[in-house]
Amino acid sequence: MYSREESQKLKREFWVAFAEKHPRKWVLYDTKIKDFSFKFYVDNKKAQVLIDIEHRSDEKRTAYFEKIEALKNILEEEFIKDLVFEKNYTLESGKTISRIWIEKQGVGFSNRNNWESIFDFFFEKMNALEMFYLEYDEFIKDIENN
Repeated sequence: MYSREESQKLKREFWVAFAEKHPRKWVLYDTKIKDFSFKFYVDNKKAQVLIDIEHRSDEKRTAYFEKIEALKNILEEEFIKDLVFEKNYTLESGKTISRIWIEKQGVGFSNRNNWESIFDFFFEKMNALEMFYLEYDEFIKDIENN
């Protein structure tokens, strides 16, 4: 078991190694939609690539989620399969958001032998989500015409 400091150091090394393997600027928070972001997540059980829609207005949050959900067939046929769509996802903090994600189970950042497969998973899945978003962002952003 790692101490908290050792775990944080290892996590930093993990992210530096990922950035060195895939040196590029990801969209992440730069979606031009308030509280709509792409995220990487890794712990000691799984790795995830996420779209989090955290708008304070439930109406707007739901509208953005439903826009993506309306494109689900295209998204899964042309970009990425096996996504999980959850309109009302509750964070540990108790906050309700909308989340769309894919995960790889049985991997963790504390095992360096997992890093390569996590990096490949992150790159492949986030790249696919970004390509989808860049192609359909105007449709997604236009929630006034639901």
